[in-house]
Amino acid sequence: MASSDAPIRTPSRSALDLPGVAETVFSEADPAALIRELVATAAMTLRNPAALISAGARLAWGSAGAFQAAAARSIGRDNPGPIALAPDDRRFTDLAYQDNPSYFLLAQHFLLFEQLVTELLDVAGVSGSRAAKARFAAKFLVDALSPTNTLFGNPAAIRKAFDTGGKSIGRGLKNMAHDVRHNDGWPSQVDSSEFEVGVNMGATPGSVVYRSDLIELIQYSPQTPDTFAIPLLFCPPWINKFYIMDLAPGKSLIEWAVQHGHTCFAISYRNADKSMSELGFRDYLFQGPLDAVRVVRDITGAPAVNTVSVCLGGTLTALGLAYNAASGDESIRTATFLNTHTDFTEPGALGTFTDEATVAGLEKQMLKKGFLDSTTMARTFSALRPNDLIFAYVVNNWLLGNKPPSFDLLAWNEDATRMPARMHSEYLRSCYLRNEFASGEFEIDGQRLDPGLIDIDTYVLSAVGDHVVPWISGYKTTQLLGGKSRFVLSTSGHIAGIVNPPGPKAKHWVNDSLPADPLEWKANAQLVDTTWWLDWTSWIADRGGEMIPAPQLPGNDDYPPIEKAPGTYVRASDAA
Repeated sequence: MASSDAPIRTPSRSALDLPGVAETVFSEADPAALIRELVATAAMTLRNPAALISAGARLAWGSAGAFQAAAARSIGRDNPGPIALAPDDRRFTDLAYQDNPSYFLLAQHFLLFEQLVTELLDVAGVSGSRAAKARFAAKFLVDALSPTNTLFGNPAAIRKAFDTGGKSIGRGLKNMAHDVRHNDGWPSQVDSSEFEVGVNMGATPGSVVYRSDLIELIQYSPQTPDTFAIPLLFCPPWINKFYIMDLAPGKSLIEWAVQHGHTCFAISYRNADKSMSELGFRDYLFQGPLDAVRVVRDITGAPAVNTVSVCLGGTLTALGLAYNAASGDESIRTATFLNTHTDFTEPGALGTFTDEATVAGLEKQMLKKGFLDSTTMARTFSALRPNDLIFAYVVNNWLLGNKPPSFDLLAWNEDATRMPARMHSEYLRSCYLRNEFASGEFEIDGQRLDPGLIDIDTYVLSAVGDHVVPWISGYKTTQLLGGKSRFVLSTSGHIAGIVNPPGPKAKHWVNDSLPADPLEWKANAQLVDTTWWLDWTSWIADRGGEMIPAPQLPGNDDYPPIEKAPGTYVRASDAA
């Protein structure tokens, strides 16, 4: 496929043709320069010998205190150590780290080492990108060195080996060998054998009614006799497969919307391959949500469409809204944004990987294949929370000899997608590096986009534990766009904040006012003990138009059904 003419203002093709002479094995292994920045930061500590001596003295003093406390515990006393175990640190929840003097001492010395590394990073006095990368790399390496990641440093693994007569060790070695052979040495996060797309994931009944070279459009079968006149279009990120919004029966936002009287459509993006390397941001906008809106209107006869967009899908939808506003197009009536950046001033943990040098390194890698491997992005996200998403599986799979968990959310997460080289480069540069949309500098076909011209109602959801789109960044959408916004803050993180069906753990904060300061909004917000899905259901119903008889058949004469949902593109193998 060829890229459309006059793309958005982004680097020219020659900017991607970086010379390969300067490429080294080291840059291949460390494209974000994390280790290099850590080494450079470590060297900076040598400029402050007094602080180094002070940090070393604190380590020695703490170590002596740990030995004294362990000795006291060996004779039945309960002396505290120099560092208290954090109650939310799940690595050391085993009682052996409190009751067994040896394990207590091991945990104390590790935590003292962890504290020392933090102090040394402070001593270096670096800031900006170098500091962020050095701290990220240091934390990852320190987390990797935790005694809980070793057989003899993990009391639960020792007990399991004893209870099973050593069988758990054998199973763990087998699991590790499998991961070395089939998963590049990364511990498997999930056993996906029980899940199948179209059967128990992405299983809401419907039909593919449109297919282009980039998207399939799914229309879902109605489950109510009447439906709202304004159809609902779900716009996923192209970085993941769309069925995060249709995860499983009872956990599907699409199913929920269908059951609450909406005629629902969803975009399913094609998994990129080398033939798509020249597709850019403009292609994805016009061949993605804007094309889907056109088809939905043709099928339903509705004058406008309500949209629900997730993460990068929301960023793209916001661009489309601004483009429509500039041209007087009113085909989108309202927009729901779920965990979405529109202003990248505070990019969150991913900011560590989106400086100029790192983006240039990614561009060199993508140039070779024409796309970014799905594993590269997936492992980047895992590295943002290494204890939860990497080392917890080292313990479970390799040390305890257990099978990886069988969990639908993790199975979806593993079913990753590739991204076209040009598209990903333009996205990183225009959004993360230059923040063009928020600053009014984003251009399409020579038209500069003004987010303030977007004069429609918007529903903006963020999640309080989101490490990909921090909620204070998601909140900025309410200040950036014109029109009337409602902001809701969910519990959980980037994905669980979206997959949030009714249940005892589902909660959200609401506040009808929208002050400029998100912390002020939070301070005056009310906590509601139920899912945000209910709040959104009421909001979108008020904007769904009148109730009309539900469509009897999917598509129409111009767009007849092609195949049953979830279609072909979502099943595409990750093999290039």
